Order: sequence, then C-alpha cells, then structure tokens
Amino acid sequence: MKWLLICWAAPVSFLGAWYYLSYYDMSFGIFMLTRQGHDLVFDIYGKILGIPPETIPPLVARAIAFDSVLVFAIYGFRRRAAIIAWWKRRQEASGSSKVALPSADSLSNAP
Repeated sequence: MKWLLICWAAPVSFLGAWYYLSYYDMSFGIFMLTRQGHDLVFDIYGKILGIPPETIPPLVARAIAFDSVLVFAIYGFRRRAAIIAWWKRRQEASGSSKVALPSADSLSNAP
C-alpha cells in the first residue's frame, strides 16, 4: 500500500511542480520551466488530441482529482478496521452521545 501511495504521489507532485514553475515562468535557466516551454507542451498535446490547448489543464486537474479520490478510497477500504476503531474512540472521548438536548420548556420566551 505504501508503494501505491508513493507511485501515485510522485508523478502528481512532479507534474504539479512543473506546471506551477512553468506557468509563472520560474525557469532557473531550464527551458522546460519557461513559459515558452509550457505553451509548447500544451500546443503539442492540443494538436495530438485535437482540442484547444487551454482546455487541457482543467482536464488534467479533473483526472488528478478523480485518481486521488480513487487512491484514497482504496486506502480507506484497506484500513477500514483502524478507521472505525478510531472513530469509535473519538465518539466515546467527546461524550457527544450523553449531551442532553434542550426541551421546549427550558427555552426562553424572549422576543
């Protein structure tokens, strides 16, 4: 499970770092981190996919969000026993089940 999270997080982090640095033209002398490199990459992908280049970043963001939900759902499913035990301990510690709700008689009649 650890390797699944690492193999998911590494490319997502790399892509996010590249996108942020190239979008804001923080190149550090590397062409792929310039805004020209950024635009070139999305122009090439746009031509390959046959869609306008400006529609690609939202599609990638949606794909990353979907993949993230899927990975965390798998992780949560595998650790469900520990999560349920943690939730029960938390509920017992907070004492939320023992809180008395106010009755209609104890409510104020103030306007």
